[in-house]
Amino acid sequence: MTLRACGLIVFRRLHAVGFASAPPQIQFLLLQTSYGQHHWTPPKGHVDPGEDDLQTALRETEEEAGLKSKDFNVLDGYKKEMIYKVNNKPKTVIYWLAEVKDDNTEIKLSDEHQTFRWLSVEEACKLAKYQEMQEALREAHQFISNK
Repeated sequence: MTLRACGLIVFRRLHAVGFASAPPQIQFLLLQTSYGQHHWTPPKGHVDPGEDDLQTALRETEEEAGLKSKDFNVLDGYKKEMIYKVNNKPKTVIYWLAEVKDDNTEIKLSDEHQTFRWLSVEEACKLAKYQEMQEALREAHQFISNK
């Protein structure tokens, strides 16, 4: 049996005050788990019976980060599927890309996480220790930069 989880790679664009011509800085939201090795990840979780993948991603983002679907826009054209092993069993994780509408949107963590950070792609890749996640973050950054 393949484990399946879905989530959102959440980002924001920060504009430098007084520098209208400067490109915005893209920052990704990572959450640090309060269990296990305290790894860093975007909000994600297992698919519940009767849910489709995107419903799972939206529900998990609200549960884990307090972000409701009205707080962000899911970008068309980006969907990342990763398959890797967890306890010698295959796990599929699917991510969509979502931009918060307000840079100051409040993050409200669940008990599953102990802290969060908004990070540049370089900083996010340093904290996200899994190569697949690092690649997903870099691909997402490239996708955003080309829009």
